[in-house]
Amino acid sequence: MSKLFVWVNDSLIPSDEANVNIADLAVQRGYGIFDFFKTIDGKPVFLEDHLDRLFRSAVLMRLELKQSRDEIKVRIKRLIERNNLNDSGIKVILTGGFSSDGFNIAEPNLIISQQAFQIPRSMSEKGISILTHEYQRQFSDAKTLDYLQAIWLQPILKEKKADDVLYYSDGMIRECPRANIFIVTKDQKVLTPESGMLKGVTRKQVLEISADAYETETRDISMEEFRNAKEVFITSTTKNILPVVQVDGHVIADGKPGEVSRALALEYNRIIYPS
Repeated sequence: MSKLFVWVNDSLIPSDEANVNIADLAVQRGYGIFDFFKTIDGKPVFLEDHLDRLFRSAVLMRLELKQSRDEIKVRIKRLIERNNLNDSGIKVILTGGFSSDGFNIAEPNLIISQQAFQIPRSMSEKGISILTHEYQRQFSDAKTLDYLQAIWLQPILKEKKADDVLYYSDGMIRECPRANIFIVTKDQKVLTPESGMLKGVTRKQVLEISADAYETETRDISMEEFRNAKEVFITSTTKNILPVVQVDGHVIADGKPGEVSRALALEYNRIIYPS
């Protein structure tokens, strides 16, 4: 593969020449935000929604984006053209900036990078196993760089042979570190949490699809209701719709992806993948 390029502020440079000052708050304190979207056949998927969330996260974290929305879109277009990757992930990072005292927000640095990867174009028939963990992420409405808890839990997931973790707090389910959670009740209602979590772009699309076919609601979901679900699935940019077949060692229903999960995945994939 040829050398990939990356934007650092106003410069499009080879990725191995990119650097950030060690005084940046992203390095010193882990302070910053990002967003991540995929390209399919060289075209960004749901780009406007991802930029909406990027700018919203910047406001919530008091980071001033000096580049306009249109300027960022132009840079993304040039990056895609320069790297010539069909199926890829693009990450837009806004750091806390070069802080003289290592504690106060400075002028942010904008980094836009791209990496090649492909997502399976059909839903997994195997599904995944998850563990639950009591935790409430800080600034849950913003997509921040803070993944401390999720990374700290990785050895436990490996030990328990689980694929992911689901956070809950105050008896209510919230989110996975990199995905939203949905349940399907025994009477075919599709539910997903409304508070205490990051509202994903894929979540938004799935809610719109689901509302056309099923009774669909966003609201608080108790751990008890979650454990009694007929189906469970997660959604994200990199996972699309991925069924959950086991929680804390207990098998959900018959341990296979359910019919609602299948139907939603088929419709979602029809939207994002070219015919």
